[in-house]
Amino acid sequence: MLYDVFICHASEDKDEFVRPLAQELKKNGLRVWYDDYSLRLGDKLRRSIYRGLAKSRFGIVVLSKHFFVKEWPQHELDGLLERELQEEGIILPIWYEIDKEFLLDIAPPLTGYVAVKY
Repeated sequence: MLYDVFICHASEDKDEFVRPLAQELKKNGLRVWYDDYSLRLGDKLRRSIYRGLAKSRFGIVVLSKHFFVKEWPQHELDGLLERELQEEGIILPIWYEIDKEFLLDIAPPLTGYVAVKY
């Protein structure tokens, strides 16, 4: 694998939570696929994301209210869920400013994962 983790998130959560998380992970020696680090001028966005999804050992998914109204993060989650069918334990969810009741209304299967709550 090229990366230890792929960070799946909504851009609205980037400044306050996701960027500091990515910096901390990188500081601790993890190879992180994160758009600020991994996308370069001229890259094909879809191809780069797909490569990151395929070449990461784990997917950190920052689930939030913003996440569920955005198409791309959910598309990335779909890719991780497909991989999860082959290799259990790939998805590492973080509940960012949401709770179980929120998820039960939007995406009940995601409540079955042990998650970190912020």
